[in-house]
Amino acid sequence: MFRRGTTMGSAQPPAHQEVQEVEVAVVGCGPVGALTANLLGARGVSTLVVERSATPHGQPRAFSCDDEALRIYQQAGLLDEVRDETIAPPLVEYVNGAGRVFARMKLSETDFGYGHAPLRFFDQPRLERTLRAGLDRFPHVRLALGTELVGLTQDEDGVTVLLSDVVTGQRRAVRARYVLGCDGARSATRAAVRIPLSGASYAEPWLAVSGDVPPDAVRVADTTFVCDWRRPAFVSPGAAGSYRMEFMLRPGETEDEVQRPETVAALVSPYVDPDRFAVTRAVVYTFHHLVAQRWREGRVFLLGDAAHQMPPFMGQGLCSGLRDAANLSWKLSLVLSGAADPAVLDTYETERRPHTVEMAQTSVRLGRVFLARNRISAWLRDTALRAVQTVPRVRRFVECFEFKPVPAYRRGLMAGGRRDGVVGTMFPQPRVLIPGAPGERLLDEALGDGFVVLGRAGVDDPPGAWWQGLPVRFVAVHPSGTPLAGLPDPPAGPPESSADGRPDRIDVVDADGVLGGWLRRRGADLVVLRPDRFVFALATAGGIEQAARDLSAALGAPPDGGRNRAAGPGLATAPAVPSSS
Repeated sequence: MFRRGTTMGSAQPPAHQEVQEVEVAVVGCGPVGALTANLLGARGVSTLVVERSATPHGQPRAFSCDDEALRIYQQAGLLDEVRDETIAPPLVEYVNGAGRVFARMKLSETDFGYGHAPLRFFDQPRLERTLRAGLDRFPHVRLALGTELVGLTQDEDGVTVLLSDVVTGQRRAVRARYVLGCDGARSATRAAVRIPLSGASYAEPWLAVSGDVPPDAVRVADTTFVCDWRRPAFVSPGAAGSYRMEFMLRPGETEDEVQRPETVAALVSPYVDPDRFAVTRAVVYTFHHLVAQRWREGRVFLLGDAAHQMPPFMGQGLCSGLRDAANLSWKLSLVLSGAADPAVLDTYETERRPHTVEMAQTSVRLGRVFLARNRISAWLRDTALRAVQTVPRVRRFVECFEFKPVPAYRRGLMAGGRRDGVVGTMFPQPRVLIPGAPGERLLDEALGDGFVVLGRAGVDDPPGAWWQGLPVRFVAVHPSGTPLAGLPDPPAGPPESSADGRPDRIDVVDADGVLGGWLRRRGADLVVLRPDRFVFALATAGGIEQAARDLSAALGAPPDGGRNRAAGPGLATAPAVPSSS
């Protein structure tokens, strides 16, 4: 993967300037970059985040996230802060030009089992403030605002990045073990390593309008795709009293024309009272279906819009970037600590690209339903969709959002190297009871941030010597109704191995029987979960040792789990650019 001398400009430091070091440099502090830095920070990775803008992004661009995204925010320790500033729409309707509903998604009745609502809307400026504030938790994570990437050179051992202050032009070099390009569609990182994009851009321009409106000035209260062949539109209430609308431009309309206040007022009038709607953003954009030809060049990785861009009809553009962050951050952490071989980083693109492409293709197909552009094709669409939904199974497929691609990887870091049944899919997140903790808790609160061996109480109890030296925690699941008083309190602090190298253990009670039922249906006694909560392996009591061997082989870690490996740039070395926020 490495190519010597990959550059953008000169990455040589100014004369007599010491090159300071970090483990990871994240370029870009939009939602993907900020979330990536939070995940790395939570795992103890020394991280420098550089952001060209000196002030927070003030535009409400991204709008929606899903249950998988909320689970990732949860892994970053920011669930409450993010969730408190979002709303979950109960319903999504597709209506024709006359306002007649021809398809409906009942989101309030949909539960994919990952612990969160299937769709939530947020305000991007608020989200970014929350994510940036989360970085303050970590003394080993620094945010450098008003700083841009102007040069990059890498070798076998790391990457030298040249940074410039956008106001003064002062330059400073930083040495990183890895660089993550989270800097959006016009990624300077992608340009630096000369990775081209491939795909299509769509010629149809859209006007995106965001604003604030009081509840009694809202005329359409449900999230709605207006499939009017004359002017398709999307309208929805948003978080914190906001409202979002998008309108396709008609042939001959210009950007200046549709952005005039009187035009905007006429367009929004069917959905909100224009006299009480305070516009915060009204911009024309076109959407893309583009994917970088590769997502890695040596020690440089691309995430989010730097790696892929997709049509907006599934609301999955940002979610896909968050999935990138969740997939790559834990692998980097293990590699940097010596607990995994650097070869595991190759599985990032192997796993994420196919799922991202599938999500983009589903968005394109959904867009074709949405964007019928003449009266006859619109009538045929409406008629056909109403007809097929008279079949209960088809109606459920539409109403319960089942056309969304499931979170699963075809090949990658899993037992056997490829998906096999539930191996390679995301594990559910039911509620559990934890000794010493009040009330029911979401499962991930008990799992820590590493690999987990989750099994029935009594199986591999205490955890067997075959897990010795592996970065795992053992979770013993007790049946629903088991008294908490008889179970040991969980260990204090983060998961740690015992003196003999065996994993620590936590006991939980299966509040609703979901975990026990999941294992029974698969004929398994335990499941090995990755840090991103995808299933690595299943095992019966007789196959526990093999599961441990599979994990050890997949990580390719040294026998001591990296405890004796020489440390790379770490927490004692300050990033080159002072922190700002």
